[in-house]
Amino acid sequence: MSSEVSTSSLSDIMFFLMLFFLIISTLVNPSVIKLMLPKSEAGKAVAKQTITVSVDAQKNYYINNAPVTYEQLEPQLTAQTKSMEDPTVVLRADNTLTVQTIVDLISLGNKLKIKMVLATTNK
Repeated sequence: MSSEVSTSSLSDIMFFLMLFFLIISTLVNPSVIKLMLPKSEAGKAVAKQTITVSVDAQKNYYINNAPVTYEQLEPQLTAQTKSMEDPTVVLRADNTLTVQTIVDLISLGNKLKIKMVLATTNK
C-alpha cells in the first residue's frame, strides 16, 4: 500500500490568493487626491500623527482629503490642531503651483504655530 497527497489544486489556490492580495494592495492608498509632488534627493519619514493639507494644480484645497476653501483653511486647521500637543501638517502641493502659494500656506502654519512639512517624491 502507498499513500499520496494530491497537490494539483494547491497551485490554483496559491494563484488566487496572490491575485487577491495584489488587487487589495492597490486599493490601499493613503491619499486619493492625484498630485504631482516635487522631487527631492533625500527625505525624512514623518511617523507621528499628522494632518495633511493638499493643494492641486487648480488651487483646490483639502484637509485630510476633505475639500475646503482657502478662507476655511485657517479655522479648520485651528480646530483640528487644538487638541494636539505638537501639531504637524504635511503639505502636499502640486509641483506646478507657484512658490507664492506654498509660501502663503507655510506662513499660515507659522501664524498658527504649526510645524509644516513639505511632501516630495524621491527621484
